[in-house]
Amino acid sequence: MTSDGGDCQGKIHQDLPFPYNQDMSSVITHLDRRSPSSRHRLANDPVTSAYLVAAIRLASRHLGPDSERTPTDPEDENSITRPLLSFLSQRAVVAEVANNPPPFPKQGTVGAMRDRWKSQSDFLADLIQFVLWHGHHAADYSRKMAAGAEDLFAGPDFVSAVHSLAYLNMRDAINLPGSRLRYAAMITAEGDKVITEGIRGGYATFLEPWKEIYRAMARARGLQLRPGVEIDDFANLLAAIVDGLTLRSIANPSNDLVDHKQKQTLLGVGALALLYSIFERMDEADGMSLEEAVNARIYGAN
Repeated sequence: MTSDGGDCQGKIHQDLPFPYNQDMSSVITHLDRRSPSSRHRLANDPVTSAYLVAAIRLASRHLGPDSERTPTDPEDENSITRPLLSFLSQRAVVAEVANNPPPFPKQGTVGAMRDRWKSQSDFLADLIQFVLWHGHHAADYSRKMAAGAEDLFAGPDFVSAVHSLAYLNMRDAINLPGSRLRYAAMITAEGDKVITEGIRGGYATFLEPWKEIYRAMARARGLQLRPGVEIDDFANLLAAIVDGLTLRSIANPSNDLVDHKQKQTLLGVGALALLYSIFERMDEADGMSLEEAVNARIYGAN
């Protein structure tokens, strides 16, 4: 499957739905091309997007939400297959390309896919980076995140702003098929350096704008991190809480974790607890490390 001419390719790329019409050269980084210009062109080729959107559709079908479950025993509805990532074989993705909606290309071959990604690990690494990319969220996600960040910086109710952003993140993490895909990939990544690097790169890209928000929040609210704690620590801790709560919520939905009616989450509680423990006001700083502050709380100040 090939694209006919740069002008035609560019027009089709512009006509693709969000986020496939965005520049994805910084996200799709495992393409089998030597020069940066060739990798940039191929990352934004509609044919590349055709394979990605087909794979996302397969992930939705097999991992949920509302995924298809195939009983291995017709008399036992619980005897379902759990394929992890086997449904994303090259042949399966190529076959799914035929079901792409317009204006995505609908013809694919294993040979054309291998021309783009030298190995299945390269394809999966790029797919994981794609689903972790902020652009893969719903079209209004960035707008809502920006509005929530403004409330963190200068809003009249800081605690409510934290809870609102926490709910936005948990809602998308639970509902996006891409979230489930990255968790399945994590389970199968051990020993595969390419997929492991894709996961690392995907999280680095995902967390960078959040770290900027956290830095800006601290400046706007007159806060500083306790000695020995970095903004990377705060961002990684919150991301780990999101991952853990998302997995729990998928397997065992509960209002104790995510209350959709009240738009409250346990993530909000965790975020506030982290904020309280590792940030301090600049005008009231005691200079203690986190460990020293905990000891002072337990044993009393000397």
